[in-house]
Amino acid sequence: NVGEDCPIFEGLFEFCSISAGGSIDAANKLTSGESDIAINWSGGLHHAKRFEASGFCYVNDIVLAILELLRFYQRVLYIDIDIHHGDGVEEAFYTTDRVLTCSFHKFGQFFPGTGDVSDIGIGAGKHYAVNFPLKDGMDDWNYQNVFRPVYNFLQVSSLGVVQHIIEWYRPGAIVLQCGADSLAGDRLGCFNLSMKGHAACVDFVKDFNIPLLVVGGGGYTIRNVARAWTYETGLLLGEQLNE
Repeated sequence: NVGEDCPIFEGLFEFCSISAGGSIDAANKLTSGESDIAINWSGGLHHAKRFEASGFCYVNDIVLAILELLRFYQRVLYIDIDIHHGDGVEEAFYTTDRVLTCSFHKFGQFFPGTGDVSDIGIGAGKHYAVNFPLKDGMDDWNYQNVFRPVYNFLQVSSLGVVQHIIEWYRPGAIVLQCGADSLAGDRLGCFNLSMKGHAACVDFVKDFNIPLLVVGGGGYTIRNVARAWTYETGLLLGEQLNE
């Protein structure tokens, strides 16, 4: 697939080395206890497969990082909030229960065309792939209703998908892919998330105090990507950045 949606450019191998190496090193910082949270915004290339480049992704740094984490942790949870389905990561761990993949994504006539709610894994991995397909225009309020606990007027809470998964699966580490193409105004995306709505997902996962690897991903309106990931870096460091 190189040369189709994955063009060849000068410095390609160095780029792949930096992206993948950053995520592997970040995983090692978690397993060594050197860090509680590690960030690699140049990572998150979730479409790459073992034998195929795909969707601007050449080497799947996430899969390589998770393999490092599995040397130390019995179970790893992968959460993907990119607008595109995290197909490369799901495919890599589709037959194992040691990695649970959870993807929130636009579905239907949209790249890569995978991630149906009925795709749940096979063999030992059956029920360890979770897909939450969404429609155009998804906004902060609706996204949070899915992602995290919601209280109604009687103060009765529904757990939300992510909290339910974490309490049931009890992962030793979490990998969070923060593709910013789910933000409003993205050149390829069709969701309507604000910067703070996107960051609320990061903040929610952080609050579980489980070793956390945060990686980048998609995002095609560059000023929005830079703003969102800077703001989320601040959140992860406990710093409230002004607008």
